[in-house]
Amino acid sequence: MKNLNKRKALASRVLGVGMNKIIFDIQRLEEIKEAITKQDIRDLFAEGIIRIRPARGRQTKEKRRTNRKAGKIKRKLKLRKTKYVILTRKLRRYIKDMKVNNKIDHHTYADLRKKIKSKTFKDLAHLKEHIGGSVKKTK
Repeated sequence: MKNLNKRKALASRVLGVGMNKIIFDIQRLEEIKEAITKQDIRDLFAEGIIRIRPARGRQTKEKRRTNRKAGKIKRKLKLRKTKYVILTRKLRRYIKDMKVNNKIDHHTYADLRKKIKSKTFKDLAHLKEHIGGSVKKTK
C-alpha cells in the first residue's frame, strides 16, 4: 500500500487534479502497482481502473456572487487615486522648478502646494493660468 502514494501522485500530475480526487479500483491494485510511466497511468484511466472523484459543491453556472458593498469596490477608487498621484506629482514638479528659477517666492510656493493638495487645479494648464494672474516676481 505504501508505494500506491507515489502512483497516486503521478496520476494526479498526469490527470491534472489533486491527490484526493484520485480513486483506485481495489480489485485491480496489481495493475496499478506495475504502472511506472505517465502513459501507463493514462491507459489505466482510459480503462476505468483509475477514476477521478466528481466535483462537490457549487457548479460554475451557480457561482456565488461576492458581496460588493462600500468596502469591497476597489477598482474605481484605485484608478482615481493613481490619477490624483500623477497629477499632483506633475504640478509639484512644475512649481518646484519655478521656485528654483526664482519665478515665484516661498510664500506663493507654499500656497500653491496647499492648493495642489486640495485638488484645486484640474491640470497643468489650469495651474499656469492661475499663476499667470497672481505671480509675484522676486529678484
